[in-house]
Amino acid sequence: MKKYFAAADAYAANPTPELKQQVEERISAAYSKIDKAVKSGVLHPNNGARKKSRLAHKLKPAQKAA
Repeated sequence: MKKYFAAADAYAANPTPELKQQVEERISAAYSKIDKAVKSGVLHPNNGARKKSRLAHKLKPAQKAA
């Protein structure tokens, strides 16, 4: 998740197509890890949904600016 937040901050500072692609790759990987943790019972489903929501809300202001 830290890699995603760093990529999202970089994209917000300088929105370029390359950085957007990197952000999308990072969010996909983060979603996958969260989903696997929920499936295996490490995380409660609501906790997983909350984490995914945090990730999505981090990128939303940057997409509006771009």
